Amino acid sequence: TYTPSAYPTLKQKTKLKFPSTDVPDVTGGSPERQGSTFTYGPYNDIVPAGASEPASVRYEFTRPLIHATLLERDIEISHWGGNIATEERYWLTNQGAHLKDNFNRVQWAATQYYKPPTSAIRDLNVPLKVGSLNPYFTDEIGNVSTSRFRSNKREANLELKPRYPVFGGWKYSFRIGWDADLKSFLRVLDTSEGGYVLKVPFLEGPKMGEGVSYGKVEVRVILPEGAKNVKFETEVPLVSVEETVHRTFMDTVGRTTLKLTAMNVVDEARDKPLIVTYDYPFSAAFRKPVTIFLGIAAVFVTAWGIGRLDVNIGKQS
Repeated sequence: TYTPSAYPTLKQKTKLKFPSTDVPDVTGGSPERQGSTFTYGPYNDIVPAGASEPASVRYEFTRPLIHATLLERDIEISHWGGNIATEERYWLTNQGAHLKDNFNRVQWAATQYYKPPTSAIRDLNVPLKVGSLNPYFTDEIGNVSTSRFRSNKREANLELKPRYPVFGGWKYSFRIGWDADLKSFLRVLDTSEGGYVLKVPFLEGPKMGEGVSYGKVEVRVILPEGAKNVKFETEVPLVSVEETVHRTFMDTVGRTTLKLTAMNVVDEARDKPLIVTYDYPFSAAFRKPVTIFLGIAAVFVTAWGIGRLDVNIGKQS
């Protein structure tokens, strides 16, 4: 109940506010109680530096504790299409209170009319950037139709409802994705090498009142083929940084990919930007059109050559 301090403290008090008034056990002194708020102190005596007074409280919490053991987030940049495609893959678990009895689907369906407090994950709210479009929501079975996307000039919101309520100890894995206009995230630098600056959120995903924690977050920024001199900046503490190659349809040498890994991330990372600078020469922009043209030309030449072959078995007259 003492504030950690390197200096002696003349006066202090500590307030604990709980989500409900159902607090059966409190230790660590005799705090003053006002509704759901408990106040320790004020302590008028001189508290020495480094003093500590532990307190434990048992209280009721009827909301889910959402934790993602792993989040894989891909941000793919397309200069030709002017598009930025984002896909996020979640391995979600509920660390809240477990069920005492077996799950009853009939009883759960009956609660949908009056919605009592529950520790199960009913739905997830994912706020997106204004202008986002083409969202999707899938899991291991396939497309999940229990979702809703609302978009206007002021907001874009994706509302997700899992296939089943995720109670304490249960797990649910899924993926979501959406597109956005690249001009809202990319700026051109005045350099001879064709420099660009990309600014995107390090973390998006569900935004819930009880918060979401992440055990491991892997962010991949997939740049156009031919991008070089890649640099980045972010305030999120990282445990590893890799620069790899990602190959997709009609690529030749593959796309430069920046992979960032962070551990034990919380919701505060949503507001922290990820800034990536890279050079994309003018000649590299024509790599894919030339590859497509040569591929189509090779098909026609091959078809013409096969058509010129004489496959008759009999003698020529």
